[in-house]
Amino acid sequence: MLGAHGDLGGRMRVTIADVARRARVSKATVSRVLNNRGEVDAGTAVRVREVIAATGYTPSAGAVGLARGRTQTVGVLVPHLTCPWMGDVLQGVSDVLEAHGYGLLLHTMNRGADSVTRFTRHVSGNAFDGLLLVEPPDPLSCLTGLRESGFPVVVVDDGDDGDGDGDGDHPGFPSVATSNRAGATAAATHLLATGRTRPVVIPGPAALGRTRARTEGFRTPFTAAGHPTPHHVEADPTRAGGRTAITALLAENHEFDSVFTHNDLTAAGVLDALHEAHVDVPTQVAVIGFDDIDLAAHTQPPLTTVRRPSREMGEAAATILLANLAGAPFPTTPEIIPTELIVRASAP
Repeated sequence: MLGAHGDLGGRMRVTIADVARRARVSKATVSRVLNNRGEVDAGTAVRVREVIAATGYTPSAGAVGLARGRTQTVGVLVPHLTCPWMGDVLQGVSDVLEAHGYGLLLHTMNRGADSVTRFTRHVSGNAFDGLLLVEPPDPLSCLTGLRESGFPVVVVDDGDDGDGDGDGDHPGFPSVATSNRAGATAAATHLLATGRTRPVVIPGPAALGRTRARTEGFRTPFTAAGHPTPHHVEADPTRAGGRTAITALLAENHEFDSVFTHNDLTAAGVLDALHEAHVDVPTQVAVIGFDDIDLAAHTQPPLTTVRRPSREMGEAAATILLANLAGAPFPTTPEIIPTELIVRASAP
């Protein structure tokens, strides 16, 4: 059961003050020992470590950071955890932070304004040294205040079109983005090279910068080659949404020879609908998605897709933030991690 101070078995939690009292030193000295600072003499350091071992004291991030003025923790704010690629971003962040001795404090926006209020309390309470924002909602007033106060913030801004001019959904912040426009152009160019000239596009949410970038990037090669603007169909960005959209098009006898979707889940639904209608993929209709989530390699047939470098984006964002915490200036332009067309059986 929980004790008076939250420990198991009713034991009192050992604090840094307890260690300092037993070792007959100040709390600052204990913190210096924890941080391996050289200004503590060897005998004192040994005594402090003996007390730590005897009491089972586990330092908090705040205690470890006392001497250095840091918590050794980075906050990460994400809109939610339901995106299939979000785990890859967080894994990339975690890999870099752990390699440099930092912890991660994760916040989501699942509860809207309540989440923002809770998050803001952590910022004002100096709960972490810097902040990584993964596709934060726009506008979020506290973001502007953080930037103006000089608090270290880096954004994974997938609203950027990837041309390096910093015109994403959160201009003005140090950011990492991917080549959304170029990725969609690669998909269109591949379809044209295989003789496909009547594509259907199922875009993402219109408010997102990446949707605009991918839409323009895909359209340009077709119009430049003298073909009509690709036909767009709105749908929920889900597997069910893709299935419903293509089922409706087939019922309308709409003629198309290819489908490009702005995410792989939607593309999986497209494949479901075509299979149910006995439309052969890729002989009659080629299908290309975007993201290259794990599912893409296991659809029937395996999905050709544009790989979004989610893990690498997380790694790059964390690296930029830690470099700034070490004294380096933030870059003045976004770091662009390129996409890659992954060709599989749905559009060989």
